[in-house]
Amino acid sequence: MTRLDASVTELTGVGEALAGKLARLGIRQVADLLLHLPLRYQDRTRITPIGTLRAGMEVVVEGEVAAAEVVKGRRRSLLVRLKDGSGILSLRFFHFSPAQQQQFHPGVVVRGFGEARAGATGLELYHPEYRLVTPGETPVEDHLTPIYPATEGLTQPRLRGLIAQALAALDADPAALPDAIPGPLRERFRLPELHACLHYLHEPPPDADLERLASGTHPTQRRLALEELLAHQLSLRQVRLRIQADGAPALPSGRSLQARFVAQLPFSLTGAQRRVLDEIARDLETERPMLRLVQGDVGSGKTVVAALAALAAIAGDCQVAVMAPTELLAEQHFRNFRDWFAPLGVDVAWLAGKLKGKARLDTKAAIADGRARVVVGTHALFQDDVHFQRLGLAIVDEQHRFGVHQRLALRQKGEAGGLTPHQLIMTATPIPRTLAMSAYADLDLSVIDELPPGRTPVQTVAVADERRPEVVARIRHACAEGRQAYWVCTLIEESEALQCQAAEATRDALTEALPELAVGLVHGRMKAAEKAAVMDAFKAGELDLLVATTVIEVGVDVPNASLMIIENPERLGLSQLHQLRGRVGRGSTESFCVLLYHPPLSAHSRERLAVMRETGDGFRIAEKDLELRGPGEVLGTRQTGLAQMKIADLERDRDLLERLDPLARALLAEAPEAAETLIRRWLGEEAGRYGQV
Repeated sequence: MTRLDASVTELTGVGEALAGKLARLGIRQVADLLLHLPLRYQDRTRITPIGTLRAGMEVVVEGEVAAAEVVKGRRRSLLVRLKDGSGILSLRFFHFSPAQQQQFHPGVVVRGFGEARAGATGLELYHPEYRLVTPGETPVEDHLTPIYPATEGLTQPRLRGLIAQALAALDADPAALPDAIPGPLRERFRLPELHACLHYLHEPPPDADLERLASGTHPTQRRLALEELLAHQLSLRQVRLRIQADGAPALPSGRSLQARFVAQLPFSLTGAQRRVLDEIARDLETERPMLRLVQGDVGSGKTVVAALAALAAIAGDCQVAVMAPTELLAEQHFRNFRDWFAPLGVDVAWLAGKLKGKARLDTKAAIADGRARVVVGTHALFQDDVHFQRLGLAIVDEQHRFGVHQRLALRQKGEAGGLTPHQLIMTATPIPRTLAMSAYADLDLSVIDELPPGRTPVQTVAVADERRPEVVARIRHACAEGRQAYWVCTLIEESEALQCQAAEATRDALTEALPELAVGLVHGRMKAAEKAAVMDAFKAGELDLLVATTVIEVGVDVPNASLMIIENPERLGLSQLHQLRGRVGRGSTESFCVLLYHPPLSAHSRERLAVMRETGDGFRIAEKDLELRGPGEVLGTRQTGLAQMKIADLERDRDLLERLDPLARALLAEAPEAAETLIRRWLGEEAGRYGQV
C-alpha cells in the first residue's frame, strides 16, 4: 500500500507527466490529494426517468439504444437515441471514434450523466460521461460525485481515481495523517474528527446538505478551515517566539529627551497618542524585542508617536532605522525627523537606492560607526552592505507594502551589536480586526483611534466625467480663494510608463484650461530630487494645482490643500481611495474630494463609491474593502501565505478567527508537538520560511 508521505509518482497510473500537472495544483505527496477539496458536487445517486427531464437538469439517465447514426449539419456529430419506457433522449458527440460509434448498436443499455439541453431532436446530452451497463450491475453511485479544481490535461475521473487511492492509503495507515488536535481539545472546542471530515468531503452521502457544502459552511469544511487558520497563526507565533528568544536593549531612559521634543511641538498630543506611547514604553523597558503594530487612520499622528519611540532608543545609546515603501514617503519622514531632531542635537541620515557614489559611502560609514543615530530610507536599508553599530529600534511604515520576511530581515541588522532590535510597525491603512488577528498574529496591536483637534471631515462627491468642465471650474474657484488642489491620475494599464504618460497629458490639458494657475506634476518615474523639488514648491504654495499618480497616496502633508480630484476612482480599492482622500482635510478649512468616474458604473463600483461618500471612518471602509475585494488584495500580495489559503476564506470564516487564540494557547500548552505537524501540513514549503530570518 502506498504511504501518504510518498511522492504521487508512487500511485498507480502516475508518471512524470501527470506528476507535473498535479504539482501545478500544489499536489506533490499522496497526502496533498486528501487536502485537495471539491469545488462542488453532482448528484449521481439516482437514475432520472427520461420522461421527467427538463432543460438545465444535471442527471443520470439509463436507457436502451434505439438508434445511432452520424448526422451532417453545421458540424458532423454522432447521435445516439436512448429510450427507457418513459421517453426518448439523444446523446450527441461532436468528437468520436469509429470504435466508439460501433459500441452503440441497438439493444445495448447505456448509463450517461450530463446536463439536459434543448437541441435539434428535443432534449439532448452533449458529450455526456457514459458507460455500457451489464445485467445485474449496481444501479448508481452510493455517494455524491465531487468536482475538483483541475488543470489542463487532468480530467475529473483521473483526479477522483487518485483521491480514492489516497483515501485507501489513509484507511490502511490512519497514523500517517494524525489528527493534530487531540481528542480532549476536539471535545472542548466541539470539532469533528479529521479523518471522518476528509471521507465526508470526498465522498458525501446522498442526503448531504448541498447548500452548506456549496457555501463552504458545512461543519466538516469548517473543521479544516479552522485547522488551516490555526497553522498560519501558529507559524507566526513561532516567528514571534524565535525573535523574542534573543535579547533586546532595555530602553527605559528616554523621558527627558521626549519631554524636550514634545515641548517644541506646535500642538498637544491626543489621548490616543499618549495611550499608545505608554504601550510602546512598557515594551521598550524590557529586554525582550518589542513586536508592535500601530494602526491609525490618516492624519491620526503616527509619525509623532514613531519619533517619540525613536528618542527612547537614542537616549538608550542605540540607533534607529526608519523604513518606508516609497522614496516619496521616505523623503517625507526624513524631512520630519531631521527638522524635529536637529534642535535636540540628533543626526538623521538618508539612505535610498538612488543615493550613489561618495554620498552613499559616507552615509554607510556614518551608520556603521554610529554617528548616524537615526537612518531613514527605503528597502535599501535591508541590503547586505548596510551595517549598523548598535541598532536598537526598527520602525517600518506601511507594513502591508512589505512582506513578513522583509520585515523580519531587519532582525539581522542588530546582530553586529549582539542585539535584536525592537520593531515598531505602522500603518495608515486600517486593517480589519479579522485580518489583523490572522495576518499579524506575531504582533501586539495598538490603535490610534482619535484624530487631532482642528481636522475637518472631507466631503466626498461622485461626478461623471462628462461634467469635467464643472470640476475644472471648481479648481479655479478654490485656487482663487488661496487654496490648493490635487488631481490624481489612476493606473490605466499595468505599466508605470503609460501611467506617467497619462499624468503628463493631464497636466498639459489642465495647464491649458487653467492658464492663470501654476500646475505641477509628480509621478513615479521622476528622479527623487525632481519629485522633492515639486513637492517642496507645492508645500510652499508656489504651485496651485498638483497633478500626480498614486505616489502621493501616503505621507504628503499640505494643510492648505482643500480639494482633491481622483480620476477613474473605480480602478482603485476603497482603502487606497481613503488614503488618497486623506491628503486633504489636514487644515481647518472645509475640504472636498471629487470622485470623477467614467460611466456606466457596474453595481459593484457604485456600491464602492457610495461607501466613500457615506463615511470617513477608515476602519469601516477597510471592512467593506475586505468584503468586496478579499484579503489578498486588501493586504497586498506580499503578505506571505494569506492570499494562498487552500480552504479557509478570511471573510467567510471570520467568526472562526475568534476561536483561534484560545485554541492555539490550549494546543501549545497540552500538545506542543502538534504545532509543527499542523504547520508542515498546511504551509508545506512555506513552513520553514516563516521563521528563517
